Amino acid sequence: MDQKRLIKSLNHNKDRMFTTLRWIVFSFIVGVVLGIIGAIFYHGIKGVTAYRLEHPWVLALLPIGAVLIRLMYHLANYDNDGGTNLVLSAIHSDDNIPKRMSGLIFISTIFSHFVGASVGREGAALQLGGSIGNSVGKLFRFNDTDKKTMIMVGMSAVFSALFGTPMAAAIFSMEVVSVGIMHYAALLPCVIASFVARGVAIYLGAPNASYTIEAIPSFGLGSGLETAFLAILCGLVSILFCASLHQSDKLAKKYLKNPYLRALIGGSIALVLTLLVGDQSYNGAGVDYIIDCMDGETDTFAFLIKILFTVICITAGYKGGEIVPSFFIGASFGCMFGSMIGFAPSLCAAIGMGAVFCGVTNSPITSFIICLELFGMDAAPYFLLAIALSYMVSGYYGLYSSQKIVYSKYKSNYINTQTK
Repeated sequence: MDQKRLIKSLNHNKDRMFTTLRWIVFSFIVGVVLGIIGAIFYHGIKGVTAYRLEHPWVLALLPIGAVLIRLMYHLANYDNDGGTNLVLSAIHSDDNIPKRMSGLIFISTIFSHFVGASVGREGAALQLGGSIGNSVGKLFRFNDTDKKTMIMVGMSAVFSALFGTPMAAAIFSMEVVSVGIMHYAALLPCVIASFVARGVAIYLGAPNASYTIEAIPSFGLGSGLETAFLAILCGLVSILFCASLHQSDKLAKKYLKNPYLRALIGGSIALVLTLLVGDQSYNGAGVDYIIDCMDGETDTFAFLIKILFTVICITAGYKGGEIVPSFFIGASFGCMFGSMIGFAPSLCAAIGMGAVFCGVTNSPITSFIICLELFGMDAAPYFLLAIALSYMVSGYYGLYSSQKIVYSKYKSNYINTQTK
């Protein structure tokens, strides 16, 4: 009997070792491939953005840009683009991710940045990585469970390569799918793919993302209360952003049923708003404006204007995602808050970025790690307090309607609902 148990135990250990080795090999390979793709994606967006800034006439394409993207998706027989929602849904269900998603999102996101749409890039990275990861799983005949893990591996790899926060990228793909639980079986492959992809991207010239906080006051009761107030407001701002995106999409589809007309009108409104602003501060992802916020400089209503720009462009059909715009919104709101009350505007900008990102993604662990990677450890108490409060205040709103709230944010209750 003891001999049978020993043999059984040895077989189990052998299976575990084989599974671990297989994930190490595949995640390394995926990390290399997606690191290259992520770096190309980064340089593509950087190149078209630089061209647009030097040649503002390109903005005149905003009215027809979304129309062309709609047409491209139609010709590819992919009118019902599920976007990031489809990628998340494929992890906790059996939804299929078409292979053509990766090529479409790659081209359409770069083109969206070229014409000046107010969109991000990390949302596209999640779709690109998830689609390629899913294709790899199918190619090597992974079972359904392992295929879902491979989707998360792909998401982590491209997010890391593109944004430059490998630790946060490794955790994000596991945390964002289902609020309240983590897919820890994907931890090792996601970590390996994330670090490998980031290393490849650095080698190919994609820099790490980092910001400098001008001054960090000592954390105490007074500064803690001011941070708590900011965090509560950031939770409300994240609700505003998510609700605006979802309601705008519903209203546009209800009253403008023709998708090409929606695209034309939305792009035209984006162009008019750009002309009214008088510069390109709100076009594209807005990374330069985030840097200004870290220097303590922002316009009073910049966060509201960015919400308006992003909602209109995404409703029109431009591609790229909402994550970097959420950083812009959080940084500008935090900087404004700090300037108004006289409390470290640069620090408040950093706090706002983490708090709003948490509010729209419902991913507190990722939000905390991303703050540490972007800003360092010195302000960690501020980040942790702000993220915890924003997570609670933001309720069950979120960017992704396919994201599941498995356990309640307020009690240890199983609720298994979806975000609003």
